[in-house]
Amino acid sequence: MASDFELAAQARTDLGKGASRRLRRLADLVPAVLYGAQQEPISLSIAHKDLHKSCENEAFFAHIISINVDGKKENAIVKALQRHPAKDRIMHADFQRVRMDIEISVDIPFHFTNEDICVGVKQEGGTVSHVMSTVHISCLPGDLPEYIAVDVENLNVGDVIHLSEVVLPKGVVIPELELGEDHDQVVVSVIASRADVEADDEDADAPSADVPTVDKGDDSAESDD
Repeated sequence: MASDFELAAQARTDLGKGASRRLRRLADLVPAVLYGAQQEPISLSIAHKDLHKSCENEAFFAHIISINVDGKKENAIVKALQRHPAKDRIMHADFQRVRMDIEISVDIPFHFTNEDICVGVKQEGGTVSHVMSTVHISCLPGDLPEYIAVDVENLNVGDVIHLSEVVLPKGVVIPELELGEDHDQVVVSVIASRADVEADDEDADAPSADVPTVDKGDDSAESDD
């Protein structure tokens, strides 16, 4: 897969929490690290505006990124981002180098298609419930998909799609499925609307019309004895 994203970075030798704070506060840079592929890790700094803009695109997290470190380009994927708990700021970034002949493991988003024409929604008044939004996959870098499509068109109310039923692109596997049936999680389901559920509950609580009424007679009547 060709890289659609490129970031300019500078190697840094001034390390530690104090140095990282100065980078963020004085230069509007994000401290980062690039590691993997049997090479030494490199500490980097990246312009916050560039990294923040890239992160606005969902595809950034599922693509090979070209990181230009002082004129030398290296292919990598995003492995972790640390964000500020209260501000729209990226505090730190981890990137993993990739080699095209070695498998990588990444989280990929699900894209749910045909929700507007889903049988359970259009004909039965149900609602599509996204149980999972991402999935952890393994593949060669050249097979890395931007997303995994899940078609819900033919689902009825009460139907579900499990991980094992998801159609995967060529060369892509879900490692969790190798751990056994207990790990075959539900990805998406179609559930009945709340109004329908409440109506069913009311019907269940109502007395049955087939139950006969018992006549206890007149308590004031005298006994025949």
